[in-house]
Amino acid sequence: MIGLSGRLRASLIIGGQGIRARKLRTFLSMVSLFLGVLAVVVVQAGAEIANRAMLADVELYEGKDGTRQVYLSPEGQTVPVALEVLEGRTDAVAMTTARAIIGEPGVKPINEGGGPVDQPGGPRMTCDESGCRPIDDGDALPRGQAIELQLVGLTGDIRQFRPFRASQGQWLDFGGVPSLAPRLVLNQEAAKAFSRYQVPAEMRVDGATAHPTPRFVGVIDDGGYQPTAYVRADELLNWLPATSMSDSRSGPGLQVLMAPSAVEVEHVLRARLVAAGTPEDSIRVTTVETLKRMSTELALMRWIFLGMAALVLLIGVAGILNVGLATVGERIEEFALRRAVGTPRLLLAGIVLAETLLTGLLTAALAIGTGVLGLKLALIVFGSQFPTLEGTAFPWQAGVAGVIAGLVAGVLGGLVPALRAARIPISTVMRA
Repeated sequence: MIGLSGRLRASLIIGGQGIRARKLRTFLSMVSLFLGVLAVVVVQAGAEIANRAMLADVELYEGKDGTRQVYLSPEGQTVPVALEVLEGRTDAVAMTTARAIIGEPGVKPINEGGGPVDQPGGPRMTCDESGCRPIDDGDALPRGQAIELQLVGLTGDIRQFRPFRASQGQWLDFGGVPSLAPRLVLNQEAAKAFSRYQVPAEMRVDGATAHPTPRFVGVIDDGGYQPTAYVRADELLNWLPATSMSDSRSGPGLQVLMAPSAVEVEHVLRARLVAAGTPEDSIRVTTVETLKRMSTELALMRWIFLGMAALVLLIGVAGILNVGLATVGERIEEFALRRAVGTPRLLLAGIVLAETLLTGLLTAALAIGTGVLGLKLALIVFGSQFPTLEGTAFPWQAGVAGVIAGLVAGVLGGLVPALRAARIPISTVMRA
């Protein structure tokens, strides 16, 4: 082990001296290898960033991987039971969905049906076993200054499951007593509607006993295309009976999101729902597995681009190989003299291989540095256009891939020259 360590140290020292003595050739080798290593770094970094961005968008409306979720029909005592079980819980959140219209009373909303305000909408539809048909809201009503949106009531902070991105203002504060003026956080589609149209601050919710005056406290990006507002469920209870807080015609009905560790909550909720008359076979808890579902497609794309980067890297390896063979040809007398004074063949091969390995590592460091700077510049220039990239850091996987690519290129490009140097006969020194 001591002898091997000494030979390795000697190879690195002499290899470094060779690089310093032949700066131009080292530079040419690095130029030929740089694009190949940079391609590997860019592909790996791009794949990691694309994975994160794609998962971030999916998590906005599906939830983080591992989240346990269940959709329940809001009929009967389902909503009151769920609100009671999940009250004050931090490891589980219930979501109720209702239809709300904010604006002038007694008129049809601008976006009838609750769709985006910049797209033509239509009347609300209801569907059952016999098919779908429009809901009769009174055809005699004139169209006026009002906006229809989906109102989502929350029992707790949902961002631990669906990481909404804040755009303006603040998120809901679930501490303290509920306000009589419901505090709403709008998604971007709803914010766009209210910035385009000036409407009275009166909110009409289906099933409410009166029309409350809402307060807008923030705007978030939830990845949705439908105007939506989020509100504390207990603030809705001031104006709306619990049995009317969720309507499957206005959304997915009652949805419960739970952390993987919330096993006790799941068991209690299931038992209470069954006792309240909910059929047990209708309570189906599923786990969000976005990464598992998309892993095949993501891996296929990564391997395709890595294959293209490997082709570019092979061109750089060919450049190192040519430079290495030319260098060994010029140093035949030097290597023969070293053999004559007792230098082992393995050490001669190690000297040549150490030069190419050090060249590969230097090139990898340069390529990684270029990738880091390129990512920072891209975030400065395009960060505002792509919110999912905000705060993105250079992935360490790309740095590791760059180092490995540099080492592999150094081995492949220096192996043949190293073998040629090791086979130089001692008699060659007599020609000098």
